[in-house]
This record gives sequence, C-alpha cells and structure tokens, in this order.
Amino acid sequence: MAASPTPLESVQACWARISQGSPIYKLVLSDVVLVSAEKGSMVASLEVTDKHINSKKGLHGSVSATIVDWAGGMAIASTGLEKTGVSTDIHVSYVSSAKVGDTLTIEAKVSRVGTNMGFTTVTIYKGEGENKSVVVHGTHSKYILRDREASKSS
Repeated sequence: MAASPTPLESVQACWARISQGSPIYKLVLSDVVLVSAEKGSMVASLEVTDKHINSKKGLHGSVSATIVDWAGGMAIASTGLEKTGVSTDIHVSYVSSAKVGDTLTIEAKVSRVGTNMGFTTVTIYKGEGENKSVVVHGTHSKYILRDREASKSS
C-alpha cells in the first residue's frame, strides 16, 4: 500500500500539472520556488523581475492578484486534493509595493475546505524572516469540482 503524499508533494504535483496548461502562470510564476507546505498551508518565494512591474517600477496589481489566485489553489492542494477548483471570488488589498530585485515571500492558508467550496487567505510579503513587510493581503474562494461531478459533465 502506497503512502499518502506529503502536503509539499501534493503541492508540487498540483503545480507541475497546472503550470503546463497556463500561459499566465508560465509568464508570471516561472521562477516561483515552493519553500514548504503543511496540511492547509504553503509558503513560496519569488524574486521580482522586470516582467512583474508596472510603469511606475512597482509590483503590478495584476501580478499580485495572479499570485493570490495561484497561492490559494496551492494551499488547497496541500490538503491532498488533486483538483483545486475554479475561482469564484478574489479580494486583494494593496498595502505597499515591491521593486525589481525584492524577494517576495508568499504565505497561503486554508480557512476552510468544504464539499464544494474552498476559502483561503494569502499574504505577500517583501523580504524574508523578521525583515519582511506586507505588500498584499488577499482572500480567495474556489468552487471545487469533485470527481463525481467531472464524470457527469463528460
């Protein structure tokens, strides 16, 4: 009998699968590093490059929203679900900014995963360790398509 995957293995497998089919994730998150995962949470890091900034040389709002979307799904994946669902709602609060060369620390936590819905919170920090400050705080809801529903729609 095979052992269940660890939360980090579940996140890595989910990321490997979805990154192949998403041009926006390939563009924005090709350099993201999965740092750790526990059941219901994950941490990643990303260095801000020219492709992440706006005309004012700060982290672009759409990049932040994409990170919230992605990280919320990865937090859901850490619970062992292979399919993390489709977004139904994303709220993003922009607290400060980041510039090229800054390292973002991305922390995502599951608030609740039910039968059909998953709810997460995501915080994006600039810097690492004790020297990090909040750049973005987001909440993310996803409708989770279960296998039984997928077979009905085929």
